[in-house]
Amino acid sequence: MKGLSVLPIVTMVVVILGANYYVFHRLWQMMPPVVVGRVLLVGFAVVVVAAPFLGLLGGDVLPVSFTAAMSKVGTSWLIVFLYLLLFFLVADVVRVTRIFPVAKYMYANWAGLGVLFAGVLVLMLSGYFRYAHKDRVELSLSVHKELAGEVPLKIVAVSDLHLGYTIGREELDGWVKLINDEQPDIVLIAGDITDNNVRPLNEQAMADAFRQIRTKYGIYTVFGNHEYIAGTAKAAAFFRSAGITLLRDSVALIDNRFYVIGRDDRSNSNRQSVAQLTASLDHTKPLILLDHQPYHLEEAAENRIDFQFSGHTHNGQVWPLSLITKALFEQPHGYLQKGNTHIYVSSGLGIWGGKFRIGTRSEYAVILIPR
Repeated sequence: MKGLSVLPIVTMVVVILGANYYVFHRLWQMMPPVVVGRVLLVGFAVVVVAAPFLGLLGGDVLPVSFTAAMSKVGTSWLIVFLYLLLFFLVADVVRVTRIFPVAKYMYANWAGLGVLFAGVLVLMLSGYFRYAHKDRVELSLSVHKELAGEVPLKIVAVSDLHLGYTIGREELDGWVKLINDEQPDIVLIAGDITDNNVRPLNEQAMADAFRQIRTKYGIYTVFGNHEYIAGTAKAAAFFRSAGITLLRDSVALIDNRFYVIGRDDRSNSNRQSVAQLTASLDHTKPLILLDHQPYHLEEAAENRIDFQFSGHTHNGQVWPLSLITKALFEQPHGYLQKGNTHIYVSSGLGIWGGKFRIGTRSEYAVILIPR
């Protein structure tokens, strides 16, 4: 749990527990006074409220299978909980203002409870389907420099895999096949390969899966904020075992054709600036920048970066959180051009928490540089 300060965690826990109490209190009121039903509701509440904390704190202590189960249950509940919270808040406003006579459905009413359950179920199933079906995004980018050798250069770029207790080896194997089917020259990963702990990656031999990726120039990555949570030393060791080249405020010249510049995550307050990283480079060659969090995009244009690839935002992952990312980031998702600099912010191949995409998508990018 390195990289997380105490006060925000305590505040978050208090808010989540209070909001959970509100949601389950409303569910209790909706459910008719049947003993079996209410006992099941209380049991369900205890499990799903405790699960995300057990999954997060289990770390290196609890068995991997138990921690994985708790992580999946707990993080899935967080998404369900979000929509139940929104529903009850809106319903209470409607009830108090008497815009619509909802009160009779909110108290001891099986019909109201059944409609609510069906609506949430349909929403979650559609969200899982959207997550499971990855979008292929293809971009052809013209750079104002000569690219020596065979063209076009074909890059597969992904971000935010969040491998761990929720996303495991089986899913990673499927992603490896997606990448290999593209026959890329190089694979770029813009951070957050790990989720919160490296332990499940090692126990499921995920390094072996990465070694099945076939490229001409290899796999390059940078740290994201979750590598700082999981532990940078452990993450770096995993990358080495997986055959992934970590660029941490460093630069790789690929086949004397183009540069891949890897900037450390902004979790490191002492990381180098884009200007520092590019000062000594040959600017007649294409410059590709990996920077996990898409802040201050003007720096890439000011320093003549040809293509910046970032992630981190997940595009909010689910609505209405996507509205928050839209307010926080100049470019929360998708393509942007600043001067001669092409920028793409990925919504992520994986996901944090429950495997649901509502109003967003999971994706991988295929980048073609024709000259």
